[in-house]
Amino acid sequence: MSTLEPERGTGTGTLVEPTPQVSHGDGDHERFAHYVQKDKIMASALDGTPVVALCGKVWVPGRDPKKYPVCPMCKEIYESMGSGGDKDKGGKDK
Repeated sequence: MSTLEPERGTGTGTLVEPTPQVSHGDGDHERFAHYVQKDKIMASALDGTPVVALCGKVWVPGRDPKKYPVCPMCKEIYESMGSGGDKDKGGKDK
């Protein structure tokens, strides 16, 4: 008796790379403007790639950050960096 099914354990597999969790909801992170590197904001505006805020939020910016208060976690992290950090790392965007 023969079967047409391939043998288990042989053949090729598919490598699945994890994708970033881009936020589209109205969670707490959506209510704040976040600190992001300015060069990352510009790159996102040009090619639509997601950015990562200091607090860890990942999203594609599209809102006016001036309409929102600064994320308390981003602000705390930014202030703890001190004045020795790169001044371009203080860009706000939402």
